Amino acid sequence: MPEDPRILAPALTPRERKGGLDFGAAFEQVDFLSRAQVHGIALFTPLGEYPAFSLEDRGRLLYLAAKRSRVPVYSAIGAFTLDESLTLAREARRADAAGVLLPPPYFFRYQQPELCEFYSQFARQLGGGVPVYLADTPDFTTPLEPETVRALLLSGQFAGIAAPACAPTVAGVPVAWISTVDACLTAARRAGSQGALSNAACAVPELVVALNRALLEGNEIKSAELEKLLIEFDEWVRQFPFPVALKAAAGLRGVKLGVQPVPLSSGRQRLLDAFCDWFKAWLPVCQKTVKG
Repeated sequence: MPEDPRILAPALTPRERKGGLDFGAAFEQVDFLSRAQVHGIALFTPLGEYPAFSLEDRGRLLYLAAKRSRVPVYSAIGAFTLDESLTLAREARRADAAGVLLPPPYFFRYQQPELCEFYSQFARQLGGGVPVYLADTPDFTTPLEPETVRALLLSGQFAGIAAPACAPTVAGVPVAWISTVDACLTAARRAGSQGALSNAACAVPELVVALNRALLEGNEIKSAELEKLLIEFDEWVRQFPFPVALKAAAGLRGVKLGVQPVPLSSGRQRLLDAFCDWFKAWLPVCQKTVKG
C-alpha cells in the first residue's frame, strides 16, 4: 500500500498585475500551508488554474517550491496533450516531487478507450521514478468511468487515484484513494480513503487538518463539530464560480493572489462581499473550535 498522503492542500496560483505567475507570493503561500501542518501541497490542480500558465513556469515553480516547502510537494500535471503531461512529470521527477496527479487531457471530451491508451502510454513512456496518481476531475475534464479506473489501477502502474468517490472501484486493489469533495471528507475517510485533496485547505488548512486528526482518533464529538464548520464553509463556496470564494477567503488570510481573472456581475459581487463579511466573523469561531 502506498504511504498514506492524508491531507493535501491544493495551492492557488498567484498572478502578477499583467497576469504572469507571481513567484514571491507563491512561496509565501507555501510557507502559509506548511505552517498549518498540512501533510502535502499540490501545485497546479484545477484550483491552481493550470491551463493559464506555461509549462516553463509550472516546472520552475514546482522545482523551487519543492526546495522551499517543509512538507512534501505534489504536482498536478494536467495538460492539453500527452507530451505536455510527460514533460511536466519529468520535471516533477527531477524536482523530487512526492507524486504527480494526472487528469485526462483538458478541453476536448474523449471516450474511455482513448483515455486508457493515454494513461497506458504515459506510464510506459515515463518509465517510473515518481508515484503517479490518476486524477478524476469530472467538472473540468472527461470523467473517468469505474471500469476504466479499475483496469488502470490493476495494471500496477499507478499509485492510486484522487477522485470524488471511489471506494467500490478500488476495493481489493492495493492503491491509495484520495477523496476530493470537502462536503464528503468525513464519509470518504470512513469508507476507506487514505487521504483528501481538500480545496478548503487552501484557505482554512487548520480546520481540515484538525478534522482529519479527529477522525483518525475516533473523536466523534470533535469531528462532528469540525465537519459542521467545513460544510458551512463549503456551502458558501459553492455559490460562486470556481474558485472565486476560495480565493477571497485565502486573501482574507493574507495570501496574495492578484486580481480575479474573470470579473463578477454586480449581483454576484454583492454576494461575495456578504461572504467576506461572514468569513471574517466565522474564522475566529473556527479557529477556537480547532484549538478547543
